[in-house]
Amino acid sequence: MNLPYMFEPRDYQLPVLEALDSGKKRLVWVAHRRSGKDKTLINYVAKAMWERKGSYFYIFPTYKQAKKTIWYGMDRGGFKFTDHFPKELRKRTDNGEMLIEYKNGSIFQLVGSDNIDSLMGTNPIGCVFSEWSLQNPAAWDYLRPILAENGGWAAFIYTPRGKNHGFSTLQTARAYPDVWYSLVSTVEDTKAMDWAVLAQEREEMLRKDSTGALYEQEYMCSFEVPIQGSYFGPQMMEAEKEGRITSVPYDMNGKVNTAWDLGMDDSMTIWFYQVVGHEIRFIDYLSGSGEGINYYIQQLVAKNYVYGEHYAPHDIAVRELGTGKSRLEVAKSLGIDFKVVPKLDINDGIQAVRNILNRCWFDKEKCEKGLDCLNSYHKEWDEDNQIFKSKPEHDWASHGADSFRYFAVSYRDIINSGHSVVTNKINDDPYYR
Repeated sequence: MNLPYMFEPRDYQLPVLEALDSGKKRLVWVAHRRSGKDKTLINYVAKAMWERKGSYFYIFPTYKQAKKTIWYGMDRGGFKFTDHFPKELRKRTDNGEMLIEYKNGSIFQLVGSDNIDSLMGTNPIGCVFSEWSLQNPAAWDYLRPILAENGGWAAFIYTPRGKNHGFSTLQTARAYPDVWYSLVSTVEDTKAMDWAVLAQEREEMLRKDSTGALYEQEYMCSFEVPIQGSYFGPQMMEAEKEGRITSVPYDMNGKVNTAWDLGMDDSMTIWFYQVVGHEIRFIDYLSGSGEGINYYIQQLVAKNYVYGEHYAPHDIAVRELGTGKSRLEVAKSLGIDFKVVPKLDINDGIQAVRNILNRCWFDKEKCEKGLDCLNSYHKEWDEDNQIFKSKPEHDWASHGADSFRYFAVSYRDIINSGHSVVTNKINDDPYYR
């Protein structure tokens, strides 16, 4: 039996397989729609599992997407993706866990990065991040040290979705060619599609987007297009063009304000910003999960900023059943006196963000994760009707976007109340006059 099994790679797919076979531990393959990215990597995993015993994860943005695309998915000829794992080599197949175990003890499993907790306590030696530009980048933060310790490998395959973490990953790969292999495959590079079919695709896309930007993204691998349905994509691209995503140092003569989101399961995101004249400068960002509010207050203290105001959503005042105290009360006992942002319609808050983004500056490094959230925050997709719904998709980007929305609403309300914002020098007291 030969591995890969029942697979003959195309010419443009061979460099990807050869790079991994040659020992590259990190790989980025940016390729156009319908280029066979998943089919190529599935076959590499099926072979690698027989060569080295261990656990191999194939990761999608959501568990549901992994199930639909790979577990029940087929290629254009009707051949199931999972059939590339020869039945003669299998010990068991678990449909409930979407898991295949080989007779040598290796395990392949499909997972979704929408549930990072499912990865806790695991020790994979090979990982494929499919549709990486749409995934929660925290999944890689968790798995990276594991793969570094056990000599494992990771492959990132995707079509661009704006200049988010997918773009950053490609830049990293190009900066460290000794460790990473990178490849960008446009439809002109691969010639994988018949010209007539491609012309029809372009025509259909132009009906949705007369600028042609969607075609450039999907088939020419352009990063200059926001995520489809993105709430803040155009404004964030404008910020980058104007040089407002750059190095933004902390002004030690000014106070730092924070805007928080307190999500479910102790998820937390915090934006740190200073107001200097007409500019609103975001100098830092903090996110995490699994910790109480006391932990994040400790992190604030450790940063040694001089703080002004702290803003949090209305649910910070809700009393918890276990303690009988609200997080508002707990925070006050630890020295943080929050100002509560009123509960507003989410679309009103989104508009508040759009109205203020043209005044915002962002530190490119310290706010990288928060910027990912703002770029990736998008409308929910209606699969049945093939349209975007009028509400946001609740995913990994929601918390960072929500805390920024609370900033925008609080700032707008201060302006509307008749107060003027002054340069936030430490000697100015109060901060707002």
